[in-house]
Amino acid sequence: MNAAVLGPGGVGGLLAGLLARAGHRVTALAGTGTASALQADGVTVNSRQFGDFATHVAGDTELRAPVDLCVVAVKATAFEAALERVPPAVLGDGLVVPLLNGVDHMAALRERYRPGQIAAGTITVESTRIAPGLIEHGSPFTKVSLASATAPRERLEAVARVLAAAGVETQVFDDEASVLWTKMAFLAPMALLTTRHGLPVGGVRTAHRDEMLALLAETAAVAGACGARVDADAVAAMYDTFPARTKSSMLRDAEAGRPLELDAIGGALLRGARTHGIAAPVAERLVAEIGARAAG
Repeated sequence: MNAAVLGPGGVGGLLAGLLARAGHRVTALAGTGTASALQADGVTVNSRQFGDFATHVAGDTELRAPVDLCVVAVKATAFEAALERVPPAVLGDGLVVPLLNGVDHMAALRERYRPGQIAAGTITVESTRIAPGLIEHGSPFTKVSLASATAPRERLEAVARVLAAAGVETQVFDDEASVLWTKMAFLAPMALLTTRHGLPVGGVRTAHRDEMLALLAETAAVAGACGARVDADAVAAMYDTFPARTKSSMLRDAEAGRPLELDAIGGALLRGARTHGIAAPVAERLVAEIGARAAG
């Protein structure tokens, strides 16, 4: 497969490395400095799950030829600007799989590209970019879920086979809304609570478990109103599978002084709650507190 990865950070860099190691042609799209570093040195992955390896990945600042697959793995805060690196006319008929946090990006992608080439994707992993092309993969798992209301299922299944052969546990589902909101039901409590309290997931699931479960219940209620099916008990059980020292990407961004994906996660949750008249007091408080701290 000929693949492009837009945003070779913790998630994108890991997937670029795994796909390249499996023998696929991979081009990572990023800014000039990162693209040059990747072109020169490729990707090095240090992983509990996959071991340590280095592999060649091409680097460029924009897509210059059609690809079969384009993985969008940028932060939500950089999403709109990053899409300029993938012109629709150059992409051709490639399948676009975003692995962003939140739910609002799907509409934007279907406006820019043809709906039939857009698939929703979510990933469960802890992976960090230490430097351009250097990826630290901390979780003992890498799980991707795919679904699409507009792209043919066989295209998703073809991508799933490629990812699975590269080592990524991948499943294809029929319900796009449920895939996106199941991830949101897990992500919102993890991101908001770890960031608000400055704790890894182990601290949240013990010292703040009641707050975690209350926020999960709010998110599941919004998800249901949006037409998604979310198993709140299964999501809650996922927290106990994560290594205690796992940090959310939002907490890592807060610690590093980077922009937060607060609107993509907390903002999207609150917009859904308001649209459907659902009370979400825990989410409202946490978003307000995190926003005030970031602004101060």
